[in-house]
Amino acid sequence: MPGGGYLEHTLLALVSRHAPGAHPLHRLDRGTSGIVLFARTARARSVVAASWRAGTVRRIYRGLISGSPARETFVIDLPIGRIAWPRGDGISACDPAGKPARTEVRVLERREGIALVGITIATGRPHQIRIHLAAAGHPLVGEPLYGPGGRPARSGQARPGDGGYLLHAGDLDLPHPRYDRRISISCPPPPSLRCRSGLQ
Repeated sequence: MPGGGYLEHTLLALVSRHAPGAHPLHRLDRGTSGIVLFARTARARSVVAASWRAGTVRRIYRGLISGSPARETFVIDLPIGRIAWPRGDGISACDPAGKPARTEVRVLERREGIALVGITIATGRPHQIRIHLAAAGHPLVGEPLYGPGGRPARSGQARPGDGGYLLHAGDLDLPHPRYDRRISISCPPPPSLRCRSGLQ
């Protein structure tokens, strides 16, 4: 989205050249690859936004996490809110007073000291996946900001938009805004987030 020194070289600017008036329905962190859904009409935007609020939109990501989880599947159910931060006007982090957030994680492949995981979210809090995985003790490989407890590390100069981690929004499934059926959209992961066995 425009801001933070980026005005014209944004996904919104690129999409608007081909579909004037298109409006993004969600965001991805700057370092995350994959699917971003846009609506071309106000009605579609309203209907999809209602589906998001109702929890009927399903998003599946892939990421590389540090360590090897004890279980093949696990759920992180910690509220996320804004907390005070010395290098800005606040930052998203795990906070008991925050909004509900749920992240479901499934191990796809174990590698030496790391794991490839599938991540499903229904809620979409800012930096939710990064925060929750760090809180679970398995931050994304290369995570520059979030540490123990799903809060910013006390040391370092990392900022929320910094990349370095490997996260991909690969699948999006939602009710069609006009017809009585569901839409499924997929985007293949980059090579580093593919299973080495060739299995998906």
